[in-house]
Amino acid sequence: MAELHEGPDVDAMGGNPFAADCRARIAFEILANTWDSVVYALGENGSMRPRAVLDRIGGISPKVLNETLRRLEYNGLVHRRRYAEAPPRVDYTLTTAGTALLSPIRALAAWADTHGDEVLAAQDRFHRN
Repeated sequence: MAELHEGPDVDAMGGNPFAADCRARIAFEILANTWDSVVYALGENGSMRPRAVLDRIGGISPKVLNETLRRLEYNGLVHRRRYAEAPPRVDYTLTTAGTALLSPIRALAAWADTHGDEVLAAQDRFHRN
């Protein structure tokens, strides 16, 4: 078994965080490409139809919501359930992996609450220069 060495090129798990196959990249990609409020809404409300998600979070078009839900489904974070009804109906629920993502999302929200003013001030200074 490889010896664990911590340093700039080795993370706490003994892997290289910059390696192409690093598992942390999965998390970063998912968080960077996801409306995390969709995950949050499903976590807080349980199974939801797309229209209910739109009403709950706002600021997202139906097209972008559909793309987001499909990406979340692709990544195994939501389960899409189709009902054999007329008119057709679907709803979405979080999977175990999706539910586990709620804690990091809440942590990011807490970070944004604490440091959001600093970030906005830095952006403002950048645009003035």
